[in-house]
Amino acid sequence: MNTFCRSARALLLVGLFSMGMASAADKGIDYIPIIPEQPTDSVKKVEVVEVFSYACPHCASLAPTIESWARKLPANVTYKRIPVSFGRPQWTVMSKAYYALESMNEADHLHEKIFNAIHTERLNLFSEDILFNWIEKQGVNRQKFLDAYNSFAVQSKVARGDQKSMAYGVDAVPTIIIDGKYRTSPSIAGGNATLFPLLDELIKKAAKERGL
Repeated sequence: MNTFCRSARALLLVGLFSMGMASAADKGIDYIPIIPEQPTDSVKKVEVVEVFSYACPHCASLAPTIESWARKLPANVTYKRIPVSFGRPQWTVMSKAYYALESMNEADHLHEKIFNAIHTERLNLFSEDILFNWIEKQGVNRQKFLDAYNSFAVQSKVARGDQKSMAYGVDAVPTIIIDGKYRTSPSIAGGNATLFPLLDELIKKAAKERGL
């Protein structure tokens, strides 16, 4: 799975160059400006987006800390997740699972449990049969989950999430996007410990730029 996490750049390279994303010359010390800036879904709040995959062990490692951090964000900040598939069938399964759970208001409850099941318990949740059985064991209505999982709405969200990730210039996960303007990650920031002070500063910077 480490290979999956680090190989996305090859899949997206042509698209990133054609869209004029930020190059190495555009990099700040610990974050990258997104060029062009991308629109957000929130008009009155700074938008923080975590682009992740359940397949990625680095995302699993970050999850407890970023979830705790996100719960303490100020009122003028909104936090959301985008599960990216990079066109990989196994990753797509889990992207669909995330959006299906989100539609049932179960995503927050099961988010870290999914990481634990995959990376600690070594369950192959990328297999739909195993995934569906596991979901049911968590107390989620199996049929309602299946209906959501197979719905056009969820398929559309997966496609839109991948499109937005490409527009952000995401080439690895986890990646954090601040207000459609700035992109960073634990590797760019120098580790999980230095990531969150940086995110706090970028949020303040984006809020000031928007007059929030």
